[in-house]
Amino acid sequence: MKKQYSTYQQTCEFLANAMREYPDLIQVNSIGETWEKRPIMMATISNDVSNAGNKPALLYTGSIHAREWIGNELAIKFIQYIIDNHQYHPMLASALNSSSLYIVPCLNPDGFEYSHTHFSFWRKNRRDNGDNTFGVDLNRNFGVRFKKGTDTSSAIYSGPAAFSEPETQAIKVFVETHPNIRVALDYHSQGNVFFPAHKFNHEKEIEGTDLNVLCANMNNEIRKVTGREYGIHRGKPPFNLIHGSGREYYYDRGIMSIVVEVGSRNIPDYLQYMAQSIDENIPALLLAFRTVRNYVKEAPPRIENFNVTDITADSVSLSWDSLENKAIYFEIFRSDTSKSACSRENLIAITHSGEFTDIQLKSGQMYYYNLHAIDPSNMLNSPFSPEIRLKTKLAPDEFSRALLPGKSDIGYLGEYSLDANKKHFGRNSMFIGVSSKKGICFGLIAFSLKNLSPELTIKSAIFSLYPMNRVGAKIETYGEWSISILDANTLEDISDFNQVQNAVPLHTLGQTIESDHLRQGIWKEWHFNGVERALLQNQITSGRILFRIQGPNTLPLGQKSQLMQFDIGYGPFGGGVHYRPFLDIIYRAKPTELRLTPVALNTISRHKIDEDCLSCGFDSEGGVVYGQMAFTLDQLPDPQETVITEAYLVMQNKNSINTNKDIRFTIELAELKDLDYVSVKNRQKIEFIGYEISNTQLKKSAQHHLIFDSYCRQDLERLHSEEKPVYFIIRPTAISQERDAIIDWSCNDKNNEPSLMINYVTRRKNAVSLPTNLTLTIENSMVKLSWDNPEDKDFIGCYVVRNCFHPPMSPFDGVKLYAGKDQYTYDKYGNANIPKYYSVFSYDVVPNYSKPASICYKVTDTFVVNEDFIDIDHFDEMLSEYENDDGDIE
Repeated sequence: MKKQYSTYQQTCEFLANAMREYPDLIQVNSIGETWEKRPIMMATISNDVSNAGNKPALLYTGSIHAREWIGNELAIKFIQYIIDNHQYHPMLASALNSSSLYIVPCLNPDGFEYSHTHFSFWRKNRRDNGDNTFGVDLNRNFGVRFKKGTDTSSAIYSGPAAFSEPETQAIKVFVETHPNIRVALDYHSQGNVFFPAHKFNHEKEIEGTDLNVLCANMNNEIRKVTGREYGIHRGKPPFNLIHGSGREYYYDRGIMSIVVEVGSRNIPDYLQYMAQSIDENIPALLLAFRTVRNYVKEAPPRIENFNVTDITADSVSLSWDSLENKAIYFEIFRSDTSKSACSRENLIAITHSGEFTDIQLKSGQMYYYNLHAIDPSNMLNSPFSPEIRLKTKLAPDEFSRALLPGKSDIGYLGEYSLDANKKHFGRNSMFIGVSSKKGICFGLIAFSLKNLSPELTIKSAIFSLYPMNRVGAKIETYGEWSISILDANTLEDISDFNQVQNAVPLHTLGQTIESDHLRQGIWKEWHFNGVERALLQNQITSGRILFRIQGPNTLPLGQKSQLMQFDIGYGPFGGGVHYRPFLDIIYRAKPTELRLTPVALNTISRHKIDEDCLSCGFDSEGGVVYGQMAFTLDQLPDPQETVITEAYLVMQNKNSINTNKDIRFTIELAELKDLDYVSVKNRQKIEFIGYEISNTQLKKSAQHHLIFDSYCRQDLERLHSEEKPVYFIIRPTAISQERDAIIDWSCNDKNNEPSLMINYVTRRKNAVSLPTNLTLTIENSMVKLSWDNPEDKDFIGCYVVRNCFHPPMSPFDGVKLYAGKDQYTYDKYGNANIPKYYSVFSYDVVPNYSKPASICYKVTDTFVVNEDFIDIDHFDEMLSEYENDDGDIE
């Protein structure tokens, strides 16, 4: 298998031949020399390559870890792709004209050769440490947040000092002498995940949206080739990720920097897996190269003050600062999942204005908005404004619940850890799948349903789970992860592996995750179909619902692990409440039915008004005779808590007209000032109720239902709130003049008299007051927020969210810090040295969210921030799951 891969010598020969055959396109030179005196070769690629230093550039580095051969292989194949297509591919040719590529296929030649000739899974370089150990992890040896290593035998030994190694020194000098580098891609294996750069703050940086969008757009190109979906993961508490990496070094210099982890093994079967990885990443690389031209001073600046101005159940209004250059226009992208691409498919508006209203949205749904500007004179894009996240309001008759599991209700169960399984709950991440050390592993999550009524109707249900690490899923396109609903009454102990394994599912959700769709760092959602919603509704009577999450349960010969790690939001490895699994339910309450009878019936003709009877048609002179009904709504509850879900009139006709002519009768909702013929004739028409009733229908049936549309239901609610009666006018229409054609709609039988049927639910329409007296203090280097809860009988709690760029106008536009009835909370993971905004929203049982109480945190002092987080590599070693000879991350 190894013979199918290129050696370092073959790579150098390929580069030399490429330069010899295409001297105007490719230049090759050594940027340094290794401990073992090998040259570190770089290819510079651009049309008119001698001018490459004057163009914005993308830096590609590969195989900084010796055993991660994808970096070297992809570089060779990408260069060959450029050679084969640069004269014919218009987008590639355009990119080569405007930008440059610096490609270092292998930044660790000594370790790479050692991996080829002796130990396949060697990771470090070949420095002689002087104590019978060799090697430094070059991706721990850069100068940003460098931590001096002490264990020279460790696979992640960082070296005696920052940039102590000739390889890191070489790339450092090159980067510092080439300020035209705008984007850096560092190719690794394994995990099928993008790792955008970060600043160790566990808070979003201003470039975060640009980095995520670039990753998502590259991901889109990968998906087109193989259907595989990569994760996007910038890191989160409690992980401080890695110190001294190249990615953070480049980012610290203002370069858009991303690590790309490719594949599920370091040295996989070439024809079956490596060829796929290469083929899917070439279009992604090309896309990244094409974006480099936008990172120049001539591009428009990032648009400021992008924020929400209004949210309804079916629309969102956005605004932002316009630019002085009136030729510049704006593009707005909308997605319904996080970390999505921004492309033609989800471009929803192009506008010169500084505002936009998005319409025809779904109620109670998450949406994500991105904005950038384009200068038509050079077609350069601005950087993206920070992404806006929000949820539309619920429809007037909807309620929702976001259910979270308690600490004792979430955990994983391992086949070989029977005695420890109970301790996993509320502490360890969920490891789901199978491995040689843990055996078969299930995840188990219980949600309490005790606060839900069995009489409700579930409109939608979405279960969300956060995949936090897929490095243990080592086999490409093998297995799938699914969720089963178990009968909670049949399990005595949910931490008992055998009980959980042997439980017979009530139902397995139709949606599964295939292994090549395990997207680390991107929430996975299961949308319940109608059958599943009905089953969920049936579980309400038992008080809880129990989910078993399962993956593959066997391993192919020679394989050791196919485990996926999911966050539980608890314990030392969890990211807090923001990353807790949740079940989001939107439902409707059972309506109350009310039958109203008229308080007045009148027949109104030109000459008289007949009370207590209801007729309409044409009199003996052909004049129109109107029927009029009045109802009062005082039997309905408080208007501020009454939502009319359905309304209709029930009408009985006592006779029909003995004619075949087309005579029809219409009922209108109307405003009347006086009850006389002129006033009725000149009435203020509000809307028609249902459709007209023909004489033919009168002959066929004596009972008729006229349905209120949504507009008329809203007007009923308005009249209720204004304590006004409801007036209806019945009038005839005919194509030709008619005489003596009167229909009697009145009835002496109370059960059959005209009636107004109203179905309604009791639901608060307006939010409770916003919190008051919001203040900030610092305690133990953490921001503490304090406020006063509103005094309202319907107050349930407050929802606290942090946003680094603008005051959150939606409780979902930022990082959730707290939800509950307390009047304070701490920003546990935020960095007190970074300015930011906080908003506190009050909410009721619906929930309706109040307007935000917002506050800007400004840094006036410098605080010591605890950085004793868990290094991801040490975390993996601590789990001892990922074998020393073939387990890696960055």
